[in-house]
Amino acid sequence: MENMKRSHTCGELTPADKGKQITLNGWVHRIRDHGGIHFINLRDRYGITQVVVDETAPQTLKDLAASLKFEYCIAVRGTVRPRPESMVNPDMPTGSIEIEAKEIEVLSACETLPFMVDERSEAREELRLKYRFLDLRSFAMQQNIRLRHEVSFAAREYLVSKGFYEIETPTLIRSTPEGARDFLVPSRIKAGSFYALPQSPQLFKQILMVSGFDRYFQLAHCYRDEDARGDRQPEHTQIDMEMSFVSKEDVFEVVEGMLSHVFKKTLNIEIPTPFQRIPFDTAMDLYGSDKPDLRFGLAFRDISQLAEKSDFNVFKSVVGDGGVIKALKVSKGAAFSRKQIDELEKAAKTYGAKGLAWMKVTDSGLDGGIARFFENITDTLISTMEAEPGDLLLFVADKWKTACTSLGAVRSKLGEDLELGRSNEYRFCWVIDFPLFEEDEETGGWAAAHHMFTMPQQQYLDTMEKDPGAVKGDLYDLVCNGMEIASGSIRIHDPEIQKRIFNIVGFDEEEARRRFGFLLDAFQYGPPPHGGIAPGLDRLVMIMAGEKTIRDVIPFPKNTIGASPMDDSPSLVDEDQLKELHLQVIEESDESEGQDSQQQE
Repeated sequence: MENMKRSHTCGELTPADKGKQITLNGWVHRIRDHGGIHFINLRDRYGITQVVVDETAPQTLKDLAASLKFEYCIAVRGTVRPRPESMVNPDMPTGSIEIEAKEIEVLSACETLPFMVDERSEAREELRLKYRFLDLRSFAMQQNIRLRHEVSFAAREYLVSKGFYEIETPTLIRSTPEGARDFLVPSRIKAGSFYALPQSPQLFKQILMVSGFDRYFQLAHCYRDEDARGDRQPEHTQIDMEMSFVSKEDVFEVVEGMLSHVFKKTLNIEIPTPFQRIPFDTAMDLYGSDKPDLRFGLAFRDISQLAEKSDFNVFKSVVGDGGVIKALKVSKGAAFSRKQIDELEKAAKTYGAKGLAWMKVTDSGLDGGIARFFENITDTLISTMEAEPGDLLLFVADKWKTACTSLGAVRSKLGEDLELGRSNEYRFCWVIDFPLFEEDEETGGWAAAHHMFTMPQQQYLDTMEKDPGAVKGDLYDLVCNGMEIASGSIRIHDPEIQKRIFNIVGFDEEEARRRFGFLLDAFQYGPPPHGGIAPGLDRLVMIMAGEKTIRDVIPFPKNTIGASPMDDSPSLVDEDQLKELHLQVIEESDESEGQDSQQQE
């Protein structure tokens, strides 16, 4: 190999290198035999170069070229020469040159491939994950992982330039409630005790602020034992940051600056700042979601008062019971079939709606669906909806939250079905003024809407216990193209306010100290006002790469049931290992046969 070590990569040679004696190393991407002339497309991380074994080459070289198979790893020594003008490939960076092979060495052979390594693998995802080492060779995955690297580097570069320290926090911690199940790690030394893998570095980054580090960040690995889906994984990475002596506007400025730098440096795209700010109630009222996709309109209108003037008793009854009527205009939607409308209704019912009413706007007024009940106010309704002939009007009648979220699901489906959001467009917004508390349907009490360390907004401090449902927190989410990519808040630094929050959510002092004692201890020693945020690296790269799932931007992800087909994890362990950890496996019942669990002895 020493004599055949590469002098160049497969993506850098140009006509300026004509006549050079070079050596390339890489994988056989494609092979063609044109009447005794062998063409080999040789691929590495940097690109593809065409290698030619001419008919005048020694027979041994031609025989070797003929024996090559897809994905053989080879070394080629040869001379750079221009391609004939008729064979120039303008779509390849190296498409105007080729290598006249003088020597080929097979570095390693390749078994029959389970799928072709190509621009983008068309194999089933489970097969791609089982042979991830091959899938990662594809052009699309190479580009995605390169983008992930560049985004990570650009984020680090920007934050360090703004005075942040990159500080690692532990991955073996005590279990604390953060909304999802913990992954637990049994202790060999302390029988019956467990570490937890961090769902986030939340408590430790707050302690770093108490410790005076002022500006912290890390690309933090986080672990949550929850169901996987397109934008979630059991383990994920976030660009975690925390700052002292800041308001939310200071946090916004840092994040907007970082993302502007990241997009400019990696995609050469200018991101307009500042990002739009939308209060939570407004986002729900207009778009039915706290993560609205602003690449298209389809904003809602409230026609509750107008519906009371109609002849439709269903709507009147809902309004009389304190509900609302939310309406959505779909331009040119009158062409929708009844089947398409039924599919939209199915989306609405998924979020609790009892149905999806509709009517179409025609040259003569309204037609179809519930149009007959609005004949007395046809002109007023059309004017209110700013509708034109050919439009479709959709309605949901229910309590405010149900009406908003269910019609929001319809809006999202319309955006996807009609391809209203262009993949090369990036629309950011901040969603602010979230409720601090939400009702716990099981207990009838109150729970933290996000987490228990968020500062209530100043105007609610005097009335917090009297009406928890009305309290807004100093919370904020960053949304891009209908996906939440960051969540953060200004934190509580006053121990007395923290105690009040614990009391409202039913955490007595003993329980709070058991769960968060080390943080509460730190807060006795002059904690500064502080706040932070954690943009999700996986989701951000997924959006930038135009992919549909974060599994396509993570080198070694888990599948939709949290397993890795490549290394077959999770897996059983030896009995001796269990004994060392003071654990035993409990046999599964018939209902869960085939699944293994390990419980504390």
